[in-house]
Amino acid sequence: MMKKYLLATIPMMIGVLCLFIKGIIGDEVLANGVIVEKNFFLIPLSYLFFFSGILTLIFFSMLKKQNIAK
Repeated sequence: MMKKYLLATIPMMIGVLCLFIKGIIGDEVLANGVIVEKNFFLIPLSYLFFFSGILTLIFFSMLKKQNIAK
């Protein structure tokens, strides 16, 4: 039973890890005032992982409710 929730928490943890890595790496401001964001792709990727984890959690909880109702 807990394996179901493990499948939902792993993407959420990866999403949090992506945001953490993005925060550690940081950004760079060039001499002319241009901001260079290294690894900007981690922000939408973290949203994608977090959202997929939430959807998986909702799916498994609805599946569990449906099995209880039977």
